Amino acid sequence: MAVRYEQAIPFGWFALAYSSELSIGEVKSLQYFDRELVLFRTESGEAQLLDAFCPHLGAHLGHGGTVKGEHIACPFHGWQFDGDGVCREVPYATAIPSRARQQSTIESYPVVERNAMIWAWYHPQKKPPNFEVDAIAEIGSREWTDIDVYEWKINTIVQETGENGADVAHFMFVHSSPEMPKGEVTMNGVKRTTLLMNKVPKINEQGETDATGEDWEFIEVNSVNVGPGQTIQRITRAFEVVMMGTITPIDDQSVHLRFVFTMPRSQTDMNQVFAEATRDNIVGGVEQDIPIWNNKRYVDKPILCDGDGPIAKYRKWFSQFYAD
Repeated sequence: MAVRYEQAIPFGWFALAYSSELSIGEVKSLQYFDRELVLFRTESGEAQLLDAFCPHLGAHLGHGGTVKGEHIACPFHGWQFDGDGVCREVPYATAIPSRARQQSTIESYPVVERNAMIWAWYHPQKKPPNFEVDAIAEIGSREWTDIDVYEWKINTIVQETGENGADVAHFMFVHSSPEMPKGEVTMNGVKRTTLLMNKVPKINEQGETDATGEDWEFIEVNSVNVGPGQTIQRITRAFEVVMMGTITPIDDQSVHLRFVFTMPRSQTDMNQVFAEATRDNIVGGVEQDIPIWNNKRYVDKPILCDGDGPIAKYRKWFSQFYAD
């Protein structure tokens, strides 16, 4: 396959898995950041992420590796490594080799658990985190529903998916919007806030959108990007929906996109129907975008017109997440 993207993988916090997917003592093999990785949960409950290959003789820790207390043991010779990638035990040796004992011999990644997900900090130059994952109070709250989850693997890059929000003109041609959304965009450090008023088809009492294209209403969409890997979207109509989007680079040509939704338990049954219909419309919109993403390429110096939206400003904001 021809290479369509020449951008580096951006740095930031990226979602690896849902917390519920990793039990105590469990080991998972992952592929993100164009690397093979091993994710494991120690007996004390801490999630840890390392590069996958043992520095002894190269075995993959994610295929047969086991958790021993706070360490992961290699399936080949039983060498044990902590969450910093330091060798802590060689079960058949009288002494651990000094190179393995005194320093990390497997690259490790800062990990946090927030919003029902496990996140890792990636930086190609191994620099420490310079911002945090935003906590979303509604996710996990007793007053809000259990999360609905959707996910896709797409042949695109992180920057391109985020640019979708700045590209207001595409809403008319890809999503059949009767007009371009109106709103304002604020960029402040690692955060980008977009407040939009979208003209959308009305939803009837069965939770179905108007199929005639004649009956419309406006909804307020407040969207906040936190770094390249997290989006928080709050939708206010007669009802409420909170969505968290996460996007994780698999390599420099593909991404793993996840959407997580929650809604107030106190909503009336009718408003719950409306909220679920709105969720379904958002998911359907992503699936309309995917064929474009899967087949387009990145244009470094696009020919833009006055109706395209703040694409240039978005690209300038996003450029801060490239290490080079």
